Amino acid sequence: MRKSVTPADLARSVVAVPPLARSADGAFDMAANKALIEHMEQGGVDTLLYGGNALAQHWPISKTAEWLDALESLVAEDTWLMPSVGCDGGKLVDQAEILAGRGYPVALLLPMVPPRTDAGSAEALRRFHGETGTQLMAYIKTDGYMPAADLEQLAAEGVLFGVKYAVPRTDGARDAYLDAIISAIGAERIISGFGEPPALAHMLDYGLAGFTAGCVCLAPRISMRILHALQAGDRQAAEAALQAMLPLEALRSEINEIRVLHEAIGLSGLAECGPVLALSSDLSEEERARVAPVAQALLDAERALEHETAGTPLSSVT
Repeated sequence: MRKSVTPADLARSVVAVPPLARSADGAFDMAANKALIEHMEQGGVDTLLYGGNALAQHWPISKTAEWLDALESLVAEDTWLMPSVGCDGGKLVDQAEILAGRGYPVALLLPMVPPRTDAGSAEALRRFHGETGTQLMAYIKTDGYMPAADLEQLAAEGVLFGVKYAVPRTDGARDAYLDAIISAIGAERIISGFGEPPALAHMLDYGLAGFTAGCVCLAPRISMRILHALQAGDRQAAEAALQAMLPLEALRSEINEIRVLHEAIGLSGLAECGPVLALSSDLSEEERARVAPVAQALLDAERALEHETAGTPLSSVT
C-alpha cells in the first residue's frame, strides 16, 4: 500500500469505489475481495476508495480496523488505498484512534450529518488530522456544504487533501459553487464524484483532475481508456468508450447505484460480494434477473479490450 501521495496522484488513475465483499455470515471475504482488487489492479487501476459503494458509513466501529487491515493485506505495494471516515462527529473520534499509526495518507470524509456548523466541522477535521497525520478528501454532495474559504484555509494548513465533488446540476448549467472551490484550492485537487458519464463535463469543461467510479470495478481498462481520452481532451474517444457502461449505469440510476453495483459484480461471475450491509438490502429476484445479463455484457466488453490490448502498456491505451 502506498503511504505517500500528492495531489498529482489524483490524475494517475480512475479512483475506483468498490463494494466490500462479505461471506454469507457477514464476515470479510478474503477470496472475493482479492479477486475484485486484482481484477482492478490488472486493469491499470491503482487507486481504491472504500466509500459509498462499500457502505462505509455503516461499517461497525468494532470491525473497521479488522476490515481495513484485511484490505491492506490484499492490495499491491503501489496501490493507493483510501478509507472513509464519518459521517458523524462521534465516529470521527473513534476512527481517528483506528487510523492513527496505520499510515493512510488520505481518508475520504463522508458528508457529515446535522447538527453541525462550519466552524465546528473545521475544528473537528483539524483534530482528526492532528491525531492521525491523515489528510482528508471532503466529499461534497450538496450546494454550499462547506464554504470555499474554509476549504482554502484547511488546504493551506495541510488538513485538506482535496475534494470529491458530486453536486447534481442541470445539464449545461454553469456551477458557481464548483467554480468557487476551484478558485480556492485548484482544479488539480478536485475529482468528479459521479462516475464515468458526468466526468466528461467535469474534466473537459472544468479541468478537474479525474473521477471516481463504480463501473470501473467491472471494467477497469474501459474506465482507464475514458480517463486517458479526457486527459487528452478527446471527447469523442471518451464517449465511444463510455457506451459499454451505459446499460449498467442506466440500471444503477433506475434501481439504486450502490445495490446494483454490489450485485452486478457477483452476477457477472467476477466475485460474489455476499449480503449488502444494513441499513441497505439486496435486490429482488426480478431486479437481479435484469442486472445479470447487463453486468455480464460489461465484463465481456472489458475482457475483449484486454485481449485487444494484450502486450500494450496500459498507460498508452487510448
